[in-house]
Amino acid sequence: MSSNSTAFLDDNGAPERKELFGHPVGLYVLFFTEMWERFSYYGMRALFVLYLTTISTGDNPGLGWTDGEALKLYGWYTMLVYVASIPGGILADRVFGQKKAVLIGGILLVIGHSVLAIEAMWAWYSGLAFIVAGVGMLKPNISTMVGGLYKQGDIRRDKGFTIFYIGINLGAFLSSIIVGYVAKVYGWHYGFGLAGIGMALGLIQYLLGQKHLEGVGDFLRKSKSKEELEALDKPLTQVEWDRIKVLLVSFVLVIFFWGAFEQAGGLMNLYAENNTNKMLMGWEVPTAWFQSLNAFFIIVLGSSVALFWANRKLKGKLSTSLFKMIIGLIIMGSGFFFMSAASMEFERTGESAMYWLVLAYLFHTIGELCLSPVALSYITKLAPLKYGAIMMGVYFAITGLGNKLAGLLGESASKFGELTIFTGIAIFCIVIGLLVLLVRKPMERLTHGVEDIES
Repeated sequence: MSSNSTAFLDDNGAPERKELFGHPVGLYVLFFTEMWERFSYYGMRALFVLYLTTISTGDNPGLGWTDGEALKLYGWYTMLVYVASIPGGILADRVFGQKKAVLIGGILLVIGHSVLAIEAMWAWYSGLAFIVAGVGMLKPNISTMVGGLYKQGDIRRDKGFTIFYIGINLGAFLSSIIVGYVAKVYGWHYGFGLAGIGMALGLIQYLLGQKHLEGVGDFLRKSKSKEELEALDKPLTQVEWDRIKVLLVSFVLVIFFWGAFEQAGGLMNLYAENNTNKMLMGWEVPTAWFQSLNAFFIIVLGSSVALFWANRKLKGKLSTSLFKMIIGLIIMGSGFFFMSAASMEFERTGESAMYWLVLAYLFHTIGELCLSPVALSYITKLAPLKYGAIMMGVYFAITGLGNKLAGLLGESASKFGELTIFTGIAIFCIVIGLLVLLVRKPMERLTHGVEDIES
């Protein structure tokens, strides 16, 4: 392992930063914090609808809900988790600062996942409430802190967010395998408790890594000079308003992307459980393990996709953030055609092959890598400094609305059938992507060249 000690002072007056593998060491502190947070969240997500729909008798009883009831609660839960990012961002910008908000969020998450280990309905709903509040405090603020590690115009910012994103999905991959196995062998609540242990580990390493985050995520009104405080109170300029408009329009892509993508934890999870032949060399693959495919592909392909876009930019080819997001939506939507093929096979034979799910998750992952980390980076480029965490909160709230849309679409499968839902999602995403592509140029003019200065 080698590192250099190149450092800089960014536009926020942050102190010199040591670097590791060409990026600030603080990036890796946030990487592992988010990795463990996602370990806890995706471990919970992998079990959510399975626990609710498993019959309430047997060796590992669940709650015995219908698929529709489970998907409805799943939709509300995943929406609220991300909508809570708006108050989380406001509290960070106005009261705590991003750094302290992440700490508070981590504590709430440890409490929430620990409470879920208790076998009681009051613990189930109380645990969900703590998790909603914890993610709302942590999620938007830790992402904003990643952007704060880089000076304005630093071309490494997008790559830094991709590295951070790999951390997210390393946690998701490990949780789907480990938490899914523990829940299947030892019981649902042991799986929930293990997710809480993971979050506790993330919280500990975040506290130990504070020296690498000096000057990042501090409460602005406490850390700034008088002149800088006066600048923060000034009204937004026309350029800043234009950039906010671009962000808000780009969030349309985000709603439809996550509305489709989050079928993974709901309808696609149930499809894997009920309609898929999961036998592999005489052994049945646990349903929860399919949730690890997306994270596995991100870990394997994340750097390659980032390098592809970086090389396009160096060659002078079109590679703006908005273009990447449009392509991401189209590619992800195309993946649902594989689920259409799976549904047709099921209608013919009574079961479908696992490789359809694998191919769908592969396309979903490539699309996600083009859109999600890029969107996070885009916000830190365009959002005014004093509204950074709030705009990140809005982004995650939009993600939450997409999650709710996913739940509604999943519920409708009982009425229209999986084939109709999967095919409709594919066509809709592609059409929306092409429509936004038509207005890409006038939208990008409103950024006033924010990406032209990257070097």
